[in-house]
Amino acid sequence: MKILAAASAFPEHYCPQADATAALIETWGDRLSSPDLLRRIHSRAQVDGRYLALPLEAYPALKTWGEANRAWMRVAEKIGSDALCRAATNAGISSRDIDALFFVSITGVSSPSMDAKIINRLHLNPNMRRVPIFGLGCVAGAAGLSQAADYVRAYPERIAALVSVELCTLTVQYDDLSRANLISTGLFGDGAAAVLVAGAEREVPVAAHEPSGPEIVATRSVFYPDTEDVMGWDVSERGFRIVLSPGVPEIIGEHLRQDVDAFLADHDLKRADIGCWVMHTGGPKVLEATQAALEVDREALAASWDCLRRMGNLSSASVLIVLEEIMTHRRPAPGTWSVLAAMGPGFCCEMLLLRW
Repeated sequence: MKILAAASAFPEHYCPQADATAALIETWGDRLSSPDLLRRIHSRAQVDGRYLALPLEAYPALKTWGEANRAWMRVAEKIGSDALCRAATNAGISSRDIDALFFVSITGVSSPSMDAKIINRLHLNPNMRRVPIFGLGCVAGAAGLSQAADYVRAYPERIAALVSVELCTLTVQYDDLSRANLISTGLFGDGAAAVLVAGAEREVPVAAHEPSGPEIVATRSVFYPDTEDVMGWDVSERGFRIVLSPGVPEIIGEHLRQDVDAFLADHDLKRADIGCWVMHTGGPKVLEATQAALEVDREALAASWDCLRRMGNLSSASVLIVLEEIMTHRRPAPGTWSVLAAMGPGFCCEMLLLRW
């Protein structure tokens, strides 16, 4: 199984962090007891700016969940399609060569699901296998890639596509002044990513637009019982209200090292054998906890830190955009072992062992 290409796409609106902070302070007005606290929280996110599904001034006009979700449907269809087209171009294949489409998101819903809308928009193969996935949150990029790998393992002559679209800013809750919501308004952004995976028996172009990615050697899922309250949504008539426990870094510190070590040991490898880490951006505390758990320095996660700085946390799309960054600008030497991993609601961890 081989990753053929990865590509991203974003809404047209980009907002520097300072502008987003100022807009929230103005919107909340006297309801915000300490504007300086919001400024500090946003500053500590280490995010320079984020892409927005809508112009900044349009957000206060979203009065209902339905209005926000309709905006999600419109923007998700466009940027999800754009990301998939770019991935196909980079791989040197026609979009009609794709046999299965896995779609992941946690920031909006539709029926028919968004994969159907993308198929219609791009005139994809009408015999496409469709697999929409909702609810996995930040882990869904890695989990969806694992599912795509399982598909081409079963059908080695086929190509599977994973598309992730997250429009996190459309979930903003203006009546929620909890610390979790203040953090999320400075951390999460909007974007889409697509990854193409080919089975072992599928012939692919030798001279594609971009060099292909690594081989997927193995995958591993780990679920942590009784951790449902760590991360997720509190869903109400107002939409998605963030659930974000301050204990996430502690869970990473408690579990990640032993989970990675056990996964690698099954393949006669150790962490010292890994030359490239493709990790979900999370946030500063998540990345610092990841570094501590893996016993690596900041440079080992430089691609994740850079993506966090440039566009914030894009939930499920983040780890796929880190993969694109590494494939495009930081490609390891042939033969390098790599681990791609993310954690998310459940609470759980998804890992893929890659070889370049």
